[in-house]
Amino acid sequence: MGTQNLLWSFAKKCFTCGLVALTISDRHASIVPVRGVSMSPTFNPHSSSSMVSIDDRVLVEKFCLQKYQFFHGDVVVFCSPSDHKEKHVKRIVALPGDWMSSPYSDDGQRVPEGHCWVEGDNLASSMDSRSFGSVCYPSLILVSVNRGYSHL
Repeated sequence: MGTQNLLWSFAKKCFTCGLVALTISDRHASIVPVRGVSMSPTFNPHSSSSMVSIDDRVLVEKFCLQKYQFFHGDVVVFCSPSDHKEKHVKRIVALPGDWMSSPYSDDGQRVPEGHCWVEGDNLASSMDSRSFGSVCYPSLILVSVNRGYSHL
């Protein structure tokens, strides 16, 4: 009888901790790995020079999602336009109303309302808005690197 109560108490505590962790990860903050060299040298500066790939990890805060408060230079995470399971980490270089030039056209294009233009810090190795166009705000999550937090 005592063992059953102990197991039940342990199971309730584990379930409660799991719900709290899931809520925090879903609503407030989570940790995301940065893969590849598209954001080098800001993230993964060692990847291009060594054979061993150790991904940097970043803290992603989700408080900005309530009002979409993004600024030039913010680093964001978003799902790939072609594969929604794949995440990209890029820097915002243009906000709604800004004009950007495309490598595939002589004409500039204006970033539409509710969208932003993102590029990797390593332009030679980055698949970004130059490839797939502007990214809509609802798909963005802010990385806390520009707000006093860098690497984990």
